[in-house]
Amino acid sequence: MGRITTRRPVVRLRGEHRVERPDTLVVEEPLELRVNGAALAVTMRTPGHDVELVHGFLLTEGVIASGADIAAARYCDGVDDEGTNTYNVLDVTLAEGVAPPETGVERNFYTTSSCGVCGKGSLDAIRLRTQHSPVADTVVVTSATLSGLPDTLRAAQKVFDTTGGLHAAALFTADGEMLVLREDVGRHNAVDKVVGWAVTNDRIPLQGTVLMVSGRASFELAQKAVMSGIPILAAVSAPSSLAVDLATESGLTVVGFLRGRSMNIYSHADRVLVSEGSVDQ
Repeated sequence: MGRITTRRPVVRLRGEHRVERPDTLVVEEPLELRVNGAALAVTMRTPGHDVELVHGFLLTEGVIASGADIAAARYCDGVDDEGTNTYNVLDVTLAEGVAPPETGVERNFYTTSSCGVCGKGSLDAIRLRTQHSPVADTVVVTSATLSGLPDTLRAAQKVFDTTGGLHAAALFTADGEMLVLREDVGRHNAVDKVVGWAVTNDRIPLQGTVLMVSGRASFELAQKAVMSGIPILAAVSAPSSLAVDLATESGLTVVGFLRGRSMNIYSHADRVLVSEGSVDQ
């Protein structure tokens, strides 16, 4: 399996002091996803949990609805200059009766660590119809519980401690118990790995859960939450206007600027119960 971190030489300047030394960097490598032998997507990701990544990606893009829709997932013979398997090509075989992605859709799925899914023809192409809408989810979480999630997330980011270069996503219960955390150079990949964990553990739809992300709440992350049935998306930074629009339409609660006891609730605020003395005014 590919490495998560690597070492590179660096010249470090501290005032007038100049030191040459190795530094630890997070690995970023391409992963080619094939479905039934046909190329579908290329994403720049941190190696590790690749099977979860592709399960989550296929579910949040509407290709599958559950883990039962995938018959097998295996690495192909992608090799480097020395003939060693790079583990950078993964082929998924869909279960019998599951329709493959439409012909030509592969050009719509080129992704990078910075922008997520790029090049889609129109906004309508992105607004996928979910089979796991969170609109009827009656879960309630206290503001005190939400306030504790960023610290829990940060404390569990083991690779970030070494590199400082990873996004994180974690899934929590309404009581604040962390179910799973994944790190990746791409925020969308981190979320797909979390969703993929749920797919491979037969936990879709993710009712009664909170998805916590280390950065902003983009439209794409809101879409992934809606597609997997997550009722609450929380972020330490801001949401985008389109993420809030999608959340409002789809029954998703979006919490932004979650820092300490402060937070902004942008949609479906009825799911957040204010704890006495727990939120800054």
